[in-house]
Amino acid sequence: MEKNEYLRLSPKTCKLIEEKLGLSAGTALRRDPTSDRASVWRPCYIRDIEKILHHPFYNRYADKTQVFSFCKNDDLTRRALHVQLVSRIARNIGRLLGCNLDLIEAIALGHDIGHTPFGHAGERLLNDSYHARTGRYFNHNVHSVRVLDRIFGINLSLDTLDGILCHNGELELEEYRPAAISGFDEFDEKLEKCYTDRESIKHLIPSTIEGCIVRVSDIIAYIGKDRQDAERIGVILPENGSFNSMAINNFIVNIVENSFGHDYIKMDHEYFDRLRTIKKENYERIYHSHDVNDQYERCLRPMFAELYEKLLSDLESSDKTRLIYKHHINLVNTRRKYYRQSDDYAEITSPDDIVADYIASMTDDYFIDICARLLPDAPKVEYKGYFED
Repeated sequence: MEKNEYLRLSPKTCKLIEEKLGLSAGTALRRDPTSDRASVWRPCYIRDIEKILHHPFYNRYADKTQVFSFCKNDDLTRRALHVQLVSRIARNIGRLLGCNLDLIEAIALGHDIGHTPFGHAGERLLNDSYHARTGRYFNHNVHSVRVLDRIFGINLSLDTLDGILCHNGELELEEYRPAAISGFDEFDEKLEKCYTDRESIKHLIPSTIEGCIVRVSDIIAYIGKDRQDAERIGVILPENGSFNSMAINNFIVNIVENSFGHDYIKMDHEYFDRLRTIKKENYERIYHSHDVNDQYERCLRPMFAELYEKLLSDLESSDKTRLIYKHHINLVNTRRKYYRQSDDYAEITSPDDIVADYIASMTDDYFIDICARLLPDAPKVEYKGYFED
């Protein structure tokens, strides 16, 4: 074997696999149709899955908050587990409805890759600074597309990118009917509108049935698991110990019963009301509780605002020894070359977008450490330790 040579399955073996196993390569629309051509051993959406798994920011899921940021408890859900749960639930539904499980997995694994540190609180705080300076809006689902398609142009399929953009699990519907999309021009218009029109994000609908499945699975994945985590750290009192598993099971069953044989994803009215009730209770008892929100407002809000301004100043200094160059711009440019992007990221990107990209890419721990390094007078975050009651 030659050095740096990729092996390929022979045409004879590919044909046998197609005939004996009924597998096919499939087709998908990409920005660069000459690259990433599907084959029977690497079908189109499996290519997307592998691109996402090997993305520079995928590892950072492991240290990003799902809901609870300030408890040292290894049993609490982090975003890495959340995307796996979404993938598992969505594939369970998709398998029973005869959908493309590879497309489902690709959308699920990539849907939160643009999420900020500290969950939706971090998303709100970064948006406040970004919008105040640019008049544009920061949303994690939109940023996930930016991470996969703009910062690093990894040539994902349109179906995967659209499912990621439209996954918004904060907005539930009783019925999801795919909204066809003509191509990347229409997709880019839809994406840009999310930056400029605050309301447009509320009207996003996936273009595929698989995207619709991931969207509803995102909600199913977090409503029970977040409640389970809240019980674990005493934010709410323990209730039914099997609540999460029962919720996942029953919502999956109801969706399959009401969607099989149709071109839409649907719950019946009773279960949709139940979903909305559980979610409303979670907001009242967990997401809006003082225990969850106190440090976000008291400590993280000034830290996000001050860090944003400090990084802008460092960027404008053009001092290549600053962290925004060493830990972000240099990394991005190195990886962009791997993806055959020769233009310099810093030269084609506005200062505010560079800063937003950097902050959004941070893990929780990195954010705390960089604030301690660059903002010595910033508030100190207090963590509940492993051995505190």
